[in-house]
Amino acid sequence: MTENRLPAIECEGLTQRYGDHVVVDHLDLRIDRGEIFGLLGPNGAGKTTTIRLLTTLMPVREGTVRVLGFEVGRRDIDIRYNLGYVPQQLSVEATLTGRQNVMWFARLFDVPRRERARRVTDALAAMDLLDVADRLAASYSGGMVRRLELAQALVNRPALLVLDEPTVGLDPIARDGVWERVRDLRDRFGTTVLLTTHYMGEADALCDRIALLHKGTLRAVGAPEELKRALGPDATLEDVFRHHAGADLAEDNTEGGLRGVRNTRRTAQRAG
Repeated sequence: MTENRLPAIECEGLTQRYGDHVVVDHLDLRIDRGEIFGLLGPNGAGKTTTIRLLTTLMPVREGTVRVLGFEVGRRDIDIRYNLGYVPQQLSVEATLTGRQNVMWFARLFDVPRRERARRVTDALAAMDLLDVADRLAASYSGGMVRRLELAQALVNRPALLVLDEPTVGLDPIARDGVWERVRDLRDRFGTTVLLTTHYMGEADALCDRIALLHKGTLRAVGAPEELKRALGPDATLEDVFRHHAGADLAEDNTEGGLRGVRNTRRTAQRAG
């Protein structure tokens, strides 16, 4: 099998523990090249921890992970040079212009000096940001900031683009704009896209396949239409989500009010 036919991501027995708590539990997962793949699940399901393991931000202690044919823990530099990553937290520097932000990432990824200016311009153009490229990022709308983060992630022309909650907090119009550009990346360049999202409509519209994680375990994987059809002719992706996690979610959210929200956020930050 040639390298370009290897899966974009392949996990075998991937497990992550925090003390006695298992956050990711023997995950077996394959994502093919050119797919838009969604990783779904409630807060604390293990999504963000899985993303951190796949992107070499955390060491793999148990199991095996290969990204673009490179084994995590042995070929991390090769993985990082072929990876684009947009985290949940903002990664834009407000006191720099859009162009300066993308140029900083070009230098970070060691894009050859003679190619940097063109690569930066190409990335900004792909996100339709050329007309505002020399404005301070502080003046950008939420949708523009997210598109700028995508431009940063694209400047090294990654084979794999990882998006952790790419449209959280965006209005529907800005969200549609991000969706359009993600589809275009896959269609024009064959980019593999792995995204996490809590928006079922987003996963349904964008993803070729999805995996549903709950309490660290893989509960379902398949094309959205396939998973909906398994529940019935009128099922939605939200129905699929509730089917695999709903009863547990009702138990997990018995404590209401601000304290419950704080606890949920604290758990999500700690466990993915």
